[in-house]
Amino acid sequence: MNLFNRAVVTTLPMVPKPIVRRVSSRYIAGSTLGEAINTIRTLEQEGCCATLDILGEHITDKAAALEAVESYKQALQVIAAEGVDSNVSLKPTQLGLTFGEEFCYENIRAVVEEAKKQRNFIRIDMEDSGCTSATIRIYDRLRAQYDNVGLVIQAYLRRSLQDIRSLFEGGKVNARLCKGIYIESRDIAYQDMEIINANFTLLLEEFFKNGAYVGIATHDEKLVWHALRLIDKYQLKPDAYEFQMLLGVDEQLRRIIVNAGHKLRVYVPFGVHWYAYSLRRLQENPKIAGYIIKGMFS
Repeated sequence: MNLFNRAVVTTLPMVPKPIVRRVSSRYIAGSTLGEAINTIRTLEQEGCCATLDILGEHITDKAAALEAVESYKQALQVIAAEGVDSNVSLKPTQLGLTFGEEFCYENIRAVVEEAKKQRNFIRIDMEDSGCTSATIRIYDRLRAQYDNVGLVIQAYLRRSLQDIRSLFEGGKVNARLCKGIYIESRDIAYQDMEIINANFTLLLEEFFKNGAYVGIATHDEKLVWHALRLIDKYQLKPDAYEFQMLLGVDEQLRRIIVNAGHKLRVYVPFGVHWYAYSLRRLQENPKIAGYIIKGMFS
């Protein structure tokens, strides 16, 4: 991190909230479910579908986890009622992983059950490496009972190739593959971006050759090219994969992918915790801090 970006990250909490909100509004659908639904409708007009994420993680009491369960159930019901093309993503720490794996499992299971009733799908997000094993165990338990649940694999983790191979021992896999954003030590995660990109391609091919459905989550056009190469190599049909991108990031590449006839799902975060989310993402990705500050004055 250069000195400018370090200074930006250090002083971010002192930036007035209205300014942070204005800068982050491109990447966050708003504070309410209604605003998120409107964003999804706009994305649909562009040929995209969505995955809805209620902002919040690492909750500090069980009541908050149970409240999150109800919020996700409501979101699923509204998605069905409004007829928008969106599934749902959730974080284990938001559903109570801090208070025990069993508590978290039961909470996520309740959301997956509601999604089944609404003919929808739940993606279990992957958080920092301390959550990885528990998240995979929860996913394994759920997919033994439900066919509408998937998880996330992070390409920068050294363990991911073995995790994928272990997943296939339990049957068909539905996964989102991303690079990973949490700050991890060298013994846990690759630090070199070239290695991370190479591992991303390796893991994607491992998924494809074993018949997994993959959400290819990247804004890196080199990785998009490698994904297209592998799609051609394995002669995959359009219903065997999808591309995924964050709201507000490289919309031109998004259009290119959609116009080429590929399914693309946009990650749509919303909720009252937008401020903490914005600061956390900047602190986890200090290299983009300078661009955000420049955006404040553009």
